[in-house]
Amino acid sequence: MVLRTFGWSFGITAAGLVAAGLLWGWEGFGIVLILSILEISLSFDNAVVNATVLKRMNPYWQKIFLTVGILIAVFGMRLVFPLLVVGLTAHLGPMTVIDLALNEGKEYAGHTYGEYLEMANPAIAAFGGIFLLMIFLDFILDEKDFNWLGWLERPLEKVGKLEAFSSLIALITIAVAANLFAGDKAETVLLAGILGLATYLAVNGLSSVFENRLEEDAEAEEEAEKAGKSIVQVGGRAAFFLFLYLEVLDASFSFDGVVGAFAITQNIFMIMLGLGIGAMYIRSLTVFLVRKGTLDDYVYLEHGAHYAIGVLAVILLVGIEYHIPEIVTGLIGVGFIAAAFASSVYRNKKEQALEGASS
Repeated sequence: MVLRTFGWSFGITAAGLVAAGLLWGWEGFGIVLILSILEISLSFDNAVVNATVLKRMNPYWQKIFLTVGILIAVFGMRLVFPLLVVGLTAHLGPMTVIDLALNEGKEYAGHTYGEYLEMANPAIAAFGGIFLLMIFLDFILDEKDFNWLGWLERPLEKVGKLEAFSSLIALITIAVAANLFAGDKAETVLLAGILGLATYLAVNGLSSVFENRLEEDAEAEEEAEKAGKSIVQVGGRAAFFLFLYLEVLDASFSFDGVVGAFAITQNIFMIMLGLGIGAMYIRSLTVFLVRKGTLDDYVYLEHGAHYAIGVLAVILLVGIEYHIPEIVTGLIGVGFIAAAFASSVYRNKKEQALEGASS
């Protein structure tokens, strides 16, 4: 199971580190390794949330997630997307941006590519922060089969019955972030935050519509089979929008990793290779969690991941004005996952003891 799921990750890691050593020497080898670890530590909670979505997709789309999805993650989100962001926010032409990115340390109008990306941080943080905040809010405000922190979650579930309450909180958060942290970039933060909210509502809404249709067709097919009939399902479209949701989620998680990577190196190929290796492990871990049924066995893992996402959303928004070290973000995510895992283990042992006593 481990080798089958992580085999590609192990192979790409070995090939990537060898390539880094050949191209850039031991320094490049070390930088790529550090970037890989950075990406894994920042996105571990991403794997848990991904797994909650991926388990609703069939094996074919799980393979798409591991193949096409990783290409989008590595080349799209960690190479092309930063180029687009720099071009749009700094009003630079495509060739100028590519020239700056390919020539480490080169300046245009007094700034390097890494500095332009840093200047684009308010827009990136506002978009990603609000998107992640909506994921957290929709989880914490929704009724759940199990409550981890009952004293907090039960009251919030009651409040969550109010229509569009999570969207209202997100809009208020956008206004507060623009007022407190944006300074002269308030308009940019407002626009990026609203786009983040709109993207979440659009992608999540479409995936929910098609998923509901899939469930209805599955029920209809079951009834039709009893009557000797057959119905063609529309699972492909449902899975497609779930896949799209996962890619946007990955983009939101990758923002802080991409920006933080420039504190280590401004070589975009080292960044793409290092973060790409990390992204591959996150995808393999996602599939591993689904195939092992880990989320069913350890019921609080999903809670811990969403709390970590909530904190990450706040960190991104506060990071518009104040720099927060990436190690802090990574440790918070790992801390929530570890605490949720420990609570799940304790719960399972407690239930086993009660079952033993009753028998």
